[in-house]
Amino acid sequence: MPIEYSLPDVLERLYGNQLALEAAVMELTLRTERQGATETGDNFRGALQTIGGNAGHIKHGLAKLKAQG
Repeated sequence: MPIEYSLPDVLERLYGNQLALEAAVMELTLRTERQGATETGDNFRGALQTIGGNAGHIKHGLAKLKAQG
């Protein structure tokens, strides 16, 4: 019997993935910068800004969906 997932449930999982990826990229950023690759570190930090901004957007949208349901 297939399990049905609600949209908020699926988005909650995606949000969790978003946070896990953000943490992994931060770890790579710190290691890269420690090794002296500052340009690569800057690129990572740009990606982190995008991830962080999107994570906030996802969190607020998820809260709205949950409030409606």
